[in-house]
Amino acid sequence: MTKKPALPRLFFAPFVSSIRRVESAWIDYNGHMNMAWYHHLMDLAFDEVLTALDLGPETMDERKTTIFLAETHMIYKQELLASMPTRATIQLINYDSKRIHFWSELHHASEGWLAARSENMALHVSLDTRKVVPFPPEIITNLQVMMAAHSALPRPDGLGRVIAIPAERHSGRPGIH
Repeated sequence: MTKKPALPRLFFAPFVSSIRRVESAWIDYNGHMNMAWYHHLMDLAFDEVLTALDLGPETMDERKTTIFLAETHMIYKQELLASMPTRATIQLINYDSKRIHFWSELHHASEGWLAARSENMALHVSLDTRKVVPFPPEIITNLQVMMAAHSALPRPDGLGRVIAIPAERHSGRPGIH
């Protein structure tokens, strides 16, 4: 029996994740959600995107490939507290034959304010060799469809931001007051 090729997926712009609540175990000694859990919630949202792209755990065993996050830049905007509902959005910025560049935002799910945003680079990796490998053609098709939907979105504010302490204007030298 021949396997019928999958049809390209439909993607909303941006992708919107399921709602998840901040668990009390995630609250640190400062009384707000610890930074690691912001990453966790955004990672769960990206897992939903991967499933929509047909790159999720359901197909990982069959293809013997997975996705590794290679780089991330997180910007924290507002505290999240225990029991608050959250929802993440994901915007595909770009992709090539082996990488996905995407932007995530974590929001309070009912009030809508921004809690954090993150720029990320993910790699398509062989589970056998642990090396970066090209996406199969059907995944490239899904990425093309997603990119077409997401290309109409404005570029996120802060995309490509660099971490730096600006030079003091009066001295002209960093860190000198």
